[in-house]
Amino acid sequence: MLASPDASEGEWLVALEQDAGRGRQGREWVSSAGNFYGTTLVRLRQEDPPAQTLSLAAGLALIEALDVAAPGEALMLKWPNDLMLGGKKLAGILLERSGDRIAVGFGVNLASAPTLEDREASTLSAEITPQAFAPLLAASFARLLGLWRTSESSALVRAWEHRAHHVGTKLTVHVSADAILTGRFGGLDPDGALRLMREDGSIELIRAADIILD
Repeated sequence: MLASPDASEGEWLVALEQDAGRGRQGREWVSSAGNFYGTTLVRLRQEDPPAQTLSLAAGLALIEALDVAAPGEALMLKWPNDLMLGGKKLAGILLERSGDRIAVGFGVNLASAPTLEDREASTLSAEITPQAFAPLLAASFARLLGLWRTSESSALVRAWEHRAHHVGTKLTVHVSADAILTGRFGGLDPDGALRLMREDGSIELIRAADIILD
């Protein structure tokens, strides 16, 4: 959608299958029929909150839509852009920016879970098609986008933390291929950064990394 100058905020592109999907940091995204692959566009306004906090709204929109699609599932947000079910990855979000436009992509294992080298994946027990899930997510994202623009950042952070792993959870943080940190989850900063509590009591702000819950 970023490549199309005619794409407007609020439009969605939903694919029933993908042959060139990708995840964070250029990872291959395994695309199986029956799962959900959808992208929408946000046009940043001058008065909008910091762009990086949009990922919080996206995560909340996704978990809210899945609450409706599959009530009672043990869903949990994991920083920065994953959604877990029973400790296994159920969905991922990818945000890509070009100028004042951000493409927000969602991948959800509705029907099947891929085999991943570095983590376990899960799928929903409830049956829902991508076509049925798309309007649920679109409505939820529109509502959270409005809240992102009109609410205090702290309110969005608190809402995200309420659906995430508990404060004090042990974390292994892969900042890069050669840099690994350990500590405990200390919540989020107002700008969406992860607060990593180190063994010496210090707080380190992490703005980009992959984490493993220990």
